[in-house]
Amino acid sequence: MIPDPVVAGGAGATAGETIDDVAAAARACTVCAASLPLGPRPVFRISATARVLIVGQAPGTKVHASGIPWNDPSGDRLRDWLGIDRATFYDESRIAIVPMGLCYPGRLARGGDAPPRPECGRLWQGRLRAAMPAIRLTLMVGSHAILYHLGKGAMEERVRGFAAYLPSRFPLPHPSWRTRAWAARRPWFETEVIPALRAAFAAALSEQGDTT
Repeated sequence: MIPDPVVAGGAGATAGETIDDVAAAARACTVCAASLPLGPRPVFRISATARVLIVGQAPGTKVHASGIPWNDPSGDRLRDWLGIDRATFYDESRIAIVPMGLCYPGRLARGGDAPPRPECGRLWQGRLRAAMPAIRLTLMVGSHAILYHLGKGAMEERVRGFAAYLPSRFPLPHPSWRTRAWAARRPWFETEVIPALRAAFAAALSEQGDTT
């Protein structure tokens, strides 16, 4: 199994730190403030009982405004891939959401959202993940999350080779509007990846195998 850098490396929880401590520290973070056009507004959800962790890219302007992660068309597409409704998706007791960049990073000069601030992943991915011992499955959504977890490599190869990372991780493309055309040219995504994703997701949330 490929080591998971969220667990095995990076900044982990400090001694005696509770999940409330790390959440409060992340929400108060201003490390990138000078580089954020709309200012700091970390958007994430964690809980000690969450079974699934969704690691995406960074909030867009709609998510920055609402403070609700994946509260946009990309989120609708991700929920469709998972085969779940909004109530299930936002059940914080079962599903945690920690993007690679907690705050909206701004726009690129040529158009499109800027990549997540690199400081953010180094500061918060490991620390927030360490506060959630019940995570069974991590969804790596988009190239930034996949790169962080799996290192350099072609996203398409990782997505099509999803089985190599089960049962603990699942690589996915970012569910932006561009992905519809990408998926249409790759029928295996709909016929192979989506059914396996839904099965892995359901298994991670299942009560079977609990020892508590």
